[in-house]
Amino acid sequence: MYPIIKRLSDILLSLIGLILLLPLFAIIILLIKLDSPGPVFFKQKRVGIHKTHFTILKFRTMSIDTPHDAPTHLLENPDQYITRMGRFLRKTSLDELPQIFNILTGKMSVIGPRPALWNQYDLIAERDRYGANDIPVGLTGWAQINGRDELPIEDKARLDGEYVQRRSLWFDFICFLGSFTAVLRRKGVIEGGTGIIAKMKQDKVETKDSSSLDNIGL
Repeated sequence: MYPIIKRLSDILLSLIGLILLLPLFAIIILLIKLDSPGPVFFKQKRVGIHKTHFTILKFRTMSIDTPHDAPTHLLENPDQYITRMGRFLRKTSLDELPQIFNILTGKMSVIGPRPALWNQYDLIAERDRYGANDIPVGLTGWAQINGRDELPIEDKARLDGEYVQRRSLWFDFICFLGSFTAVLRRKGVIEGGTGIIAKMKQDKVETKDSSSLDNIGL
């Protein structure tokens, strides 16, 4: 019964969300148009359940000259592309709201692994190890409330695998509540920061090793 109840919950929550958030949608659309030229919505090919492709919807947060299919963390200087309104939308996660339409049409769920870009082959391959490509992708999920941009690919996939093993209506509810806390605390939101924890640890080790060499006169 879990898949049926989950899908019915997705439909109900997305309909309620769409109705309640219509005024906010209107304000965001107006501010995006005033802030920078270009479309209001950003469309991108993503990987859904069973590695099928679908078009995800977001509010546009970057200038129209941004490389289209490059993950933010692979851009040389992502800040140069992010608009003023876009920076606010990303920090508050409001840019994700149009995915309500993806949920309503059944391409996404409220809770599940975040959909990878079609060319994020490393993440897709890692998720294969845990069966995380064979469940519906989500607006938010276990990995998002446990690090988000901070996490390296391997840890993201591992957390998605934990969700696969533990998923239930109760665990979905935990993820749902945890997402509000993560958004309010802006937890794990680092532009271009995928794997930042691992990088910081590596930099720390390299600095420590360098200091040790200096101390022995090498």
